[in-house]
Amino acid sequence: MKGGKLELSVGLFVLLGLLSLGWLSVKLARMELVGGNNISIWANFSSVSGLKPGAMVEIAGVTVGRVDQIVLDKTDYEAKVRLLLSPDVPIQEDAIASIRTKGLIGDRYVAISPGGSENLLKENGTIVQTEPAINFEELISQFVHGSI
Repeated sequence: MKGGKLELSVGLFVLLGLLSLGWLSVKLARMELVGGNNISIWANFSSVSGLKPGAMVEIAGVTVGRVDQIVLDKTDYEAKVRLLLSPDVPIQEDAIASIRTKGLIGDRYVAISPGGSENLLKENGTIVQTEPAINFEELISQFVHGSI
C-alpha cells in the first residue's frame, strides 16, 4: 500500500509540473488560449519587410497589443496587417502606424503615433496613414552606387 501512495504522489507531481510548463510556454509565447479581450484594427503598408505575427504594437513606448495577421491585398498589392489592441486604448482616425526596429538589427514592431481627431476607430477599422519599414540594404546599395 505504501508503494501505491508513492506512485500516486509522484504522478501528481509530474502532472503538476507538466501543467506548469504548459502555462509558462503559453505566457512566454504571448498566446491566448481563449479569445482574449482585444479589438481588431487594420493597417495597410507598402512593405512589411521583417515584421512577423506576434510582434509588439506600441504607443509612446508602451506595449498596447500585438500583430495578429499579415496578408497581401491582391487588388492594390499592399500588405494588410491586423493588430489586436487593448480595448481601453483609443485609436484616433488620423493616427499614424509605423514599422520600427528595436536597435540596429533588432526585431520589428509597429509604433502608433496618436492623432488629433476626436473620431475614434471602431472594431475592424483601418489606419490609413502608415510608414513602411526602412530597408537598410536598399539604403546601403544607393550609397555605394552614388545615388545618395
